Amino acid sequence: MSRDEVVTHNYVRDVTMPSGKTLALVTLDNGKDHTRPNTFGPIGLLELDATIESLRTRARSGEIAGVAITGKPFILAAGADLSKVNDIPSREIAALLPKLGHHVFGKLEDLGAPTFVFINGLALGGGLEIGLNANYRTIDASAQGIALPEVFLGLIPGWGGSYLLPNLIGIENALTVMIENPLKMNRMLKAPQAFELGIADAMFRASTFLEDSIRWASDVIDGSIKPKRKNAPGKIERTVKWDAAIGIARKMLESKIGTVPESPYKALELLKAAKSGSKADCFALEDAALADLIAGEQFRASVYAFNLVQKRAKHPAGAPDKDLAQRVTKVGIIGAGLMATQFAVLFVRRLRVPVVITDLDQTRVDQGVESIRAEIDKLADKGRISSDEQNRLKALVHGTTDKADFADCDWVIEAVFEELGVKQDVFADVEKHVAPEAVLATNTSSLSVEQIGAKLEHPERLVGFHFFNPVAVMPLIEVVRTPKTTDVALATAMATAKNLRKNAVITRDTPGFVVNRVLAKLLGEAMYAVDNGTSFSDVDEALSSLGLPMAPSELLDLVGLRVGAHVLDTHHRAFPDRFYESENLHKLAEYGALFEKDSKGKIKGFDKKALKIVSGGKSPLAKSEILRRVQDGLADEVHRMLQDDVVHAPEDIDLCLILGAGYPFQMGGVTPYLDRVGASERVFSDTFHHPPMTALSV
Repeated sequence: MSRDEVVTHNYVRDVTMPSGKTLALVTLDNGKDHTRPNTFGPIGLLELDATIESLRTRARSGEIAGVAITGKPFILAAGADLSKVNDIPSREIAALLPKLGHHVFGKLEDLGAPTFVFINGLALGGGLEIGLNANYRTIDASAQGIALPEVFLGLIPGWGGSYLLPNLIGIENALTVMIENPLKMNRMLKAPQAFELGIADAMFRASTFLEDSIRWASDVIDGSIKPKRKNAPGKIERTVKWDAAIGIARKMLESKIGTVPESPYKALELLKAAKSGSKADCFALEDAALADLIAGEQFRASVYAFNLVQKRAKHPAGAPDKDLAQRVTKVGIIGAGLMATQFAVLFVRRLRVPVVITDLDQTRVDQGVESIRAEIDKLADKGRISSDEQNRLKALVHGTTDKADFADCDWVIEAVFEELGVKQDVFADVEKHVAPEAVLATNTSSLSVEQIGAKLEHPERLVGFHFFNPVAVMPLIEVVRTPKTTDVALATAMATAKNLRKNAVITRDTPGFVVNRVLAKLLGEAMYAVDNGTSFSDVDEALSSLGLPMAPSELLDLVGLRVGAHVLDTHHRAFPDRFYESENLHKLAEYGALFEKDSKGKIKGFDKKALKIVSGGKSPLAKSEILRRVQDGLADEVHRMLQDDVVHAPEDIDLCLILGAGYPFQMGGVTPYLDRVGASERVFSDTFHHPPMTALSV
């Protein structure tokens, strides 16, 4: 047991129900505010077990007619306490917490009196499973954060969820909650959605939630209310639908995430067993699966990645004092194309300040403004903003061909062609019109920010501000500091990123910064193998164990063949001995396609002409050689990036790849993986992490 566990205590008080009978109301509370949710560690679970046993005695003696559990304001519980998982020494120890949770929560099914859980707010993982183990559940209509997110963290619901949920709401709904939602960047349910699915039996408004829940429980105990469950066990179809749903889900997983991640497939196995297995057998399967996952490499990598996103991302390394940041009261955007309009929608929506765009002629400007306002209309149509906000945001957007309209902008960002001369000229032009303290930002993905500012009178005001596509969705901004960038400009950039609800990582001004430099190494090695005669499909298969969100060929298609060729060229020019330049990739870019696609853009297969273009290589590489080259090449490049202080630590490399390139949590980014496969030791005789994140002993 951990002596420094933040214990979630349980406080019991007797409540007289409208019927006159007594309900024992248990409130879970760890004594912290809403920023520290209730969690369950060994000490808290044992304390709850003792309480439940005392309530069992009272229920069987007739002293109480029911038991209800709820949480502190806005929070029921956030599940198991995972703060000390890295201290677990073995699989044997890892198995203890799942078993303890089953032992305690499982008592709620048959306590001698009806059991209720009043879901008064956030209920994640074990916080939701305590409700699933009870006989009945109510939910506060304003509650958010209802989920079984374990698969997102490389785990499975381990306190009954994988058996109880499908037998409560049906297999298809359970697949959505347990697997589909966690893999969609940890999507969670709101109360109305949970109620509609059948997770809760009743929903009450926030202002009278506890009183209404107690009244409802009284009616259930008296028999005047009999909860109707549309997905009650007797109504759940098991003969065909259950196995079919599992089969469809498996194919979906294989096509979208491959077969490297372990937890989604473990969850599928448990859901399959829940069709006809006994509760005891299924709980035992949960215990074994959870122990295997906790002891494995992927869970440790997932916790590392989760902590990067939740903690390190909120305290960026190398950030100047935030009090130095200047207020941004008006934004100027140079350009009116697709990227510029994406910027404009994001800036006006998040900052709620005037946004002005400019381009070469009025026609382009007018088209840009029209596109921005159309995107705002779409947000309103989807119910994501109100009609009042829709009108306010549209009124804040303007276009101009007169740079004098930029005079009162505090922040100006360019969205023009990725050509050094073009970017230099537009900044030199706009600098004549803006105030001396205005910050200038470039969205370049690979050019030198310092060189972009070469024609500026005040290059110290320039900062790199590299978004990832699609701008509204991807959470990362690489903030690039040149040798001349002031702390004021950098602090303003960091504050602006935060106000845009993005995560910012500060990088040095080097080719590709972080994400594109790593991807350039990966794609360069892929094209080296192809140019030597290896098929694209063999390259993709060789690198499947990297667990990347998509195969190298699909990544090339996503970023665009021209962009891919440009990125490789840029890195080859900067580091000719380490980055490959592919003539064939330029030929593919000229041809314009790598895949055959249907009318909806779905990939049907490789384009035959594209494959002919890259044919001709006489020395195909073995799959093992391709993987080894990529592993060692990445270890070398990341090590050099850290030596050159491109970022401050391996954690920053991984944070960039997770947030900017979609690297999966279960890989932990790239550096834990390179340590695990031995590439770090092979290349520089050390590891990025001390100790490396390896599996536990059995």
